[in-house]
Amino acid sequence: MEELIPVMAGALRELSAGKVVQPMRLVLPVTEHKGFFGVMPAYSGGALGAKLVTFYPENEGIHTHHAMILLFQPETGEPLVTMDGRLITEMRTAAVSAVATDSLARADASVLAILGSGVQARSHLEALRIVRKFREVRVWSPRHSKEFCQRHGLSAAGSAEEAVRGADVIVVATAATAPVLMGKWLSPGAHVNAVGATRPAWRELDDDLLRKARIYVESCEAAMKESGDIIAAGQVFAEIGEVIAGSKNGRESDQEITLFKSVGVAAEDIAAADLVCRKHLAI
Repeated sequence: MEELIPVMAGALRELSAGKVVQPMRLVLPVTEHKGFFGVMPAYSGGALGAKLVTFYPENEGIHTHHAMILLFQPETGEPLVTMDGRLITEMRTAAVSAVATDSLARADASVLAILGSGVQARSHLEALRIVRKFREVRVWSPRHSKEFCQRHGLSAAGSAEEAVRGADVIVVATAATAPVLMGKWLSPGAHVNAVGATRPAWRELDDDLLRKARIYVESCEAAMKESGDIIAAGQVFAEIGEVIAGSKNGRESDQEITLFKSVGVAAEDIAAADLVCRKHLAI
């Protein structure tokens, strides 16, 4: 994770600078089985490839996301490697939130709230602890928060509101299709990372939060087409890559509420897979 976070920062900077060729994600509904199949190609400098990913939100006992990533030699088009993409998806999502948190959260942020108890909750716990020092972590989820907290030595909250009240950084990592985080719960100066509800009709944030927050995304084009929350907000202040590059402002005061809404983009997956190849496969 320590190596992945700066790689994600670089990929987001290149994406916002127009140096990545990345069409919109193609999503094929698998209606009969309540799932989705996505195709996500990208080319960025030395990396060319695509992720094939399935999302079955009602899976129980197995992961909701499964994926394969294929990389090709940019100079010749020759296939280089096929690798499992489930763990890369899990890790790069949290690493991107860590990039946003480092750019947008208050430097003295010390209380973390996580809504959710699945793989993204675990991955975000690891990633965000790298960029901020938290003295307290609270977790709430509708089903497994107690088990999650016992496993990680954390405090289980009795409700989403109880977890969020007074928190400096909030992660929304649930399978919600309707708002689970309310703006009235947020303290001045809070930062929110919202990584779910990546369909146009799905929401995880209420209208009050969207009105209060300064909103950042990975890709304006992707967020405006795929995120029900961003469609409802109707506006975005900046891409996080622009903040990294210094062309747009991040947090401007300790009282400001900031929101990073992530939908996940191919540039992140290809950059992460390229890191694996360069580090472990000597390609």
